[in-house]
Amino acid sequence: MSTIAGGSAGVAEPRRSIWNRQLAHYPDTAHRTLYLGITVAATVVLYYELYVQGSVATKIIQDFGFTFTQFVFVLVIGNLVGAFASLGAGLADRWGRANLVVGGLLLTGLLTLFALPNASSKAEYTVFFALVSIVEGMALVATPALIRDFSPQIGRASAMAFWTMGPVLGSLLVTEVSSHTLDTHTDWQFQFRVAGIVGLVVFAIAAIGLRELSPRLRDQLMVSMQDRALIEARAQGIAPEKLTQNLWRQMARADIVLPALAVSVFLLLYYIFVAFLVVYFSTVFGYTEAKANNLANWYWIANALGLLVAGFTSDRLRVRKPILAAGTVLSLIAAAIFASSATRPNTSYHTFAWVFVLGAVGGGTAYVCWMAAFTETVEKVNPAATATGLAVWGWILRIVVTVSFALLPVVVPATTTLVDKGAKVQEIVAQYPTQVTVLNTVDPATLTAAGTGDRAAGAKAVGELVRAGMTPVQAVAALQSVARMPRADIAFLAANGARVQKAQADNPGQWQTWWWICFAGQLCLVPAALLMTGRWSPRKAREDEAEHAALVERELAALQTARAAS
Repeated sequence: MSTIAGGSAGVAEPRRSIWNRQLAHYPDTAHRTLYLGITVAATVVLYYELYVQGSVATKIIQDFGFTFTQFVFVLVIGNLVGAFASLGAGLADRWGRANLVVGGLLLTGLLTLFALPNASSKAEYTVFFALVSIVEGMALVATPALIRDFSPQIGRASAMAFWTMGPVLGSLLVTEVSSHTLDTHTDWQFQFRVAGIVGLVVFAIAAIGLRELSPRLRDQLMVSMQDRALIEARAQGIAPEKLTQNLWRQMARADIVLPALAVSVFLLLYYIFVAFLVVYFSTVFGYTEAKANNLANWYWIANALGLLVAGFTSDRLRVRKPILAAGTVLSLIAAAIFASSATRPNTSYHTFAWVFVLGAVGGGTAYVCWMAAFTETVEKVNPAATATGLAVWGWILRIVVTVSFALLPVVVPATTTLVDKGAKVQEIVAQYPTQVTVLNTVDPATLTAAGTGDRAAGAKAVGELVRAGMTPVQAVAALQSVARMPRADIAFLAANGARVQKAQADNPGQWQTWWWICFAGQLCLVPAALLMTGRWSPRKAREDEAEHAALVERELAALQTARAAS
């Protein structure tokens, strides 16, 4: 007679190799925690490497001579190729997850440490960033699939909270490192090299320690750790190839696709923060890169704490939807306040900080409960289709982000003018303040005539400056100083000064429109979440849990009886 509770008797442990990372036995708590921890660390680093450019976006734009629109399309291309990489990672249901993560860590570490900082042209930078985005698109599927495999449904929200901290802590690493080093390391390449080194360190850890469940184990539904013995017993009779047929067709369902679309538009605000928070606060409120990144720390820290609290609370109450709804309401309140502040230039740093805290807690609460509910919905259809279901979500998410980035310059064209021309105009104004005052005060025709020696024009120009507040002596000196200003700067100011001034006036209102679009996207989450599996009542959820436990005991007893008779 073979035992059941002590392990999966009859299932041989596969020989270890650098590529064979599959476990034939469900791991004990210590090892399961280790694998979950490595997966979370890998997620943090992969997002750190992807998001690091956001902290130095303005420097990259200036160094390569990108226009703002061109730089946005670097992100568009990256997200587009990442979307299809997410679809490709759906093969993790057939080929496994761990090697995708380990290989991805190696590739992104090398690209971030060596390729991106040494890019010599816009084209090279765009290609290297697209390669990093491909790996991130795959990781977006493979890492939560690993988290799901190692976390029963009772405890799923807590596990997903730690996974969801990956992009959050990745963002926090970006802002923490940049806000403390940009003053001493002004080159943007330094930020990439730090991220690349961290990435290769985590690659070494994952290469040694990361494992995954064998298909026979991971392709089953596990509600609690008490199911472990039954799952290992079942695994001896499962043919994984039968469970993984027609997976894409199985995932083409309203309760998979619509919630995936809803959470993607819910996250619009988050993704704009990741990519353009520094650009927004520098062009609308005049923040330095370091100050904007420091402000972002409030968001990421609060988001991480919100994720953890929501995850543990959801698991304790055994429900996802009520907590998801509450988090969405908080996020909507913060988004509305933030959108309203866009046209209020006197909004203080600390006001923004508290709005960020409120929005981050609400958004994190909603998202972690959505992740738990979504994976449970996929499991309800087919536990063997976890990676495929996550691939559908990853593809939809990346397509939504791609479209939103492509539309951003259309909605906020003033930012393009400010990023492309504003810095040069400000530089000229700072270097030649008196001359710029003359150029802005005196009629151009009068100024030209005065420059050719026309005394009447000169007197008229002096009169215009006196009416603007100068003394006659100051006015004459100011007119003479214009001759010392480079002709190229005068021409640049004449061509772009008015445009930049108009863009400064229009920019806050255009961004406000964008923030209200993000607010509308967040409204979609709760209605779509109604389609997913899960109870609203904690009492009903605990009744379901007790019923499942009784079912497991009956099925396990039946298997033991059958094996004893064989």
